[in-house]
Amino acid sequence: MGRTDRILRIGIAAIIAILYFSEIITGMVGIVLLVAAGIFLLTSIVRFCPLYAIFGLSTCQTGKR
Repeated sequence: MGRTDRILRIGIAAIIAILYFSEIITGMVGIVLLVAAGIFLLTSIVRFCPLYAIFGLSTCQTGKR
């Protein structure tokens, strides 16, 4: 997973968390988005996305992790 991809995922996760905890998004939609934000954050931390592996995608520059 490339650096830009990780930064975008962390940013999206932060925005979703802010919207959820400020009660702008609520209910089932809020919970689903919060779970997605957690997955985005986790995949950013471990620098690996299982969906990218399944579909053979990579956002890394050649030779870098």
